[in-house]
Amino acid sequence: MGGMLDPAAAGARREAFRALHAEGCFVLPNPWDVGTAKYLAAQGFRALATTSSGAAWSRGLADGTMDLDAVIAHVAEIVGATALPVNADFGHGYGADAEGVGRAVARCLETGVAALSVEDATGDPARPLFPLEEAVARMQAARAACDAAPGRGILVGRAECFLTGHPDPLAESLRRIAAYAEAGAEVLYVPGIRTPEHIAAVVAAASPLPVNLLVSRPIGLTLAEIAALGVRRVSIGGALAGVAWGAVGRAVEAMKAGTFDALGTRMPGTVLDGLFGA
Repeated sequence: MGGMLDPAAAGARREAFRALHAEGCFVLPNPWDVGTAKYLAAQGFRALATTSSGAAWSRGLADGTMDLDAVIAHVAEIVGATALPVNADFGHGYGADAEGVGRAVARCLETGVAALSVEDATGDPARPLFPLEEAVARMQAARAACDAAPGRGILVGRAECFLTGHPDPLAESLRRIAAYAEAGAEVLYVPGIRTPEHIAAVVAAASPLPVNLLVSRPIGLTLAEIAALGVRRVSIGGALAGVAWGAVGRAVEAMKAGTFDALGTRMPGTVLDGLFGA
C-alpha cells in the first residue's frame, strides 16, 4: 500500500467519481486507515473520502497537525487500499500562498486520488478565514493543478464560515461558494450546516453544481430527506473514527471499573480475518 496509482487508472477513477455526482445522492464514508477503507469498500459504498481528524487521531496527533508529507503518504495508502475513487480531505491546501497550494495539490493528485477539497480556514484564531480574494487565488491554483492531472482531478471548494465562528455564517458562505464555483470548484461544501433551511439555501446558491453535506452527528434528517433537499453527496468526516474511539473509551472505563461486558460488542476476529484474507 501507499504507492502511486497508474495515471490511466487514476483518470478512470476520476471519470467514475465525476459521474457519481450527476444525479441522486450517495454516501461518502470516511475511513482512517487501510483496514477501515477495505471494510467500507466491502459494504458496497461507491467511493470513499479521507478524514484529517481520523487520520491524525490514529497517529496520536491532533486534527490539523499532520504535515504535507504525512498527508500525502496517508492519501496514497487509502487510494491503494481499494479500487474505489477517493476524495482527499486536503485542509487549506498545504501552501503558504497560491503557488504553494498549486504545488501541494499536484503532489496529492499524483497519488491517484479522484478529488480533493480545499478549504478557506487558516487555522489561525486571529484570522480564521482567508480573505476572499486570497481564498479565490488559492482555489484557482488548485484548479490549475487539477486540470493538469489525467482525467482532470475534481476540486471541492469548502467555505468554513460555520466552523470558524463567522458572525453571519450563512450569508458569507453563500458569497464564498459562488466565488469558488467561479474559480473552478466542481463540488461545493459548507461544513456545519444542519437545518433544512440552511441546506436548501446552500443547494440553491450552488446550483447547478453538486453540494456535499457533512453529517458528523445526528441532525434529525434521513438520507432520503437530505436527498429531497437536493444534496448530491453526504460525508461524515471523522465521525466513524470518533464512534470507534467512543467504543474504546467505554470498554476501557468498564475495565477500570472491573468488568469486561463491553468487550461483548466487538466484531468477531473471524469476520475480520475473512474480509481481509479474501
